[in-house]
Amino acid sequence: MNDIKRRIVVLGAGESGFGAAVLAKDKGFDVFLSDSGSIASKYRDRLVAEGIAFEEGGHSMERILAADEIIKSPGIPLEAPVVKDALAKHIPLISEIEFAGRYTDSKMVCITGSNGKTTTTMLIHHILTHAGVDASLAGNVGKSLAYQVARDPHKVYVVELSSFQLDNMYDFKANIAVMLNITPDHLDRYDHKMQNYINAKFRILQNMTPTDTFIFWKDDPVISEQLRHISTDASLLPFSETPEEGSAAYIDAENELVFNTPVESMAMPRADLALNGLHNVFNSLAAGLSACICDVSKDAIREALADFSGVEHRLEFTADIDGVRWINDSKATNVNSCFYALESMTAPTVLILGGKDKGNDYSEILPLVKEKVKAIVAMGTDNAKIVDFFKDVVPVTDTHTLDDAIEACRRIAVTGDTVLLSPCCASFDLFSSYEDRGRKFKAAVRELKDK
Repeated sequence: MNDIKRRIVVLGAGESGFGAAVLAKDKGFDVFLSDSGSIASKYRDRLVAEGIAFEEGGHSMERILAADEIIKSPGIPLEAPVVKDALAKHIPLISEIEFAGRYTDSKMVCITGSNGKTTTTMLIHHILTHAGVDASLAGNVGKSLAYQVARDPHKVYVVELSSFQLDNMYDFKANIAVMLNITPDHLDRYDHKMQNYINAKFRILQNMTPTDTFIFWKDDPVISEQLRHISTDASLLPFSETPEEGSAAYIDAENELVFNTPVESMAMPRADLALNGLHNVFNSLAAGLSACICDVSKDAIREALADFSGVEHRLEFTADIDGVRWINDSKATNVNSCFYALESMTAPTVLILGGKDKGNDYSEILPLVKEKVKAIVAMGTDNAKIVDFFKDVVPVTDTHTLDDAIEACRRIAVTGDTVLLSPCCASFDLFSSYEDRGRKFKAAVRELKDK
């Protein structure tokens, strides 16, 4: 590539920003990284070692606005003043994934959707590596794609893509695009307009050719409706819950997962899957189709789907205390994700909800709450919306710290019950991330077990 743009500014110094800065440096750009907050020591030390100029605790606007191109970390909203100023000067803003894609010809297996992205991404990666494929995780999981392109290249990248990452991708192309589902999420970042969020998700289809493959859930009404209004050159491989005309993967009458693709046809008993729950059947169908297209053998696919160990913070068993099962589902940061968690519950459930609301409509989980939940413990700085919605449905306890929420669950749950942390909300009111929330929950539960 002819590097006309010589001055690159990277906004944000997390995994994505650091990786972008390293790749830009290696490609000969004049690089400057700026972070409005504090840079974690593991990234600050590496920036110093790399000789990359950076600042933290604020933005030097004159230097930022002298950029030929800006690589924006996905967590920075378009409404941020630094972004608005850059756009006003018509400085191109791109994502780290877009930037990395310019410098690699490796195969890109890209996964998006409102729920199930991480599980499906890691499941595809597990299948590929089990089969001996040189594959690596990137995007929202694993190392920065840009860093790997610069310093640790692989033949295949399995990339989890959020809508935020897709927002600033233009020329990047997926070889295999997987869309699991679309339900309301992050609407606070999309002017509270669902169509804006849908449009962001469908950017994954940009630039795909007839040699590429689009795998999607045929039963999702939002995906089906959007496909009526747009077109793609990619080959379509839909999956569905039951055998339907045109479905490439489904569950048959014998409760087997069936895969029929131009590359491979196979089946395996649902009972052999390592992951339980209908949502994980869908994830397995999508992952199996992806592996078929990557020419992975039937035996390798079956073996990997049968021995996958799962994802931290997603329906993660934490402890059994006096006959009460405690489950960490902190990754359930929207209502639909909580729906699938509740769908898999088989015991009376004490449900922990709460956090930073993203425009949630809790009516989706109302039937399951009535059927399976004996009590709700609201955990957040402001639980009024949750309390008001559920107070006439099940008993609701209003708490504002993790310790108080754990203690409330301890009082309510009896032998045979399950305590489920599946918050429906982002974590940023009480915690730094959903991972932080999940790990602190697990630590508090295990401390309770040790008492």
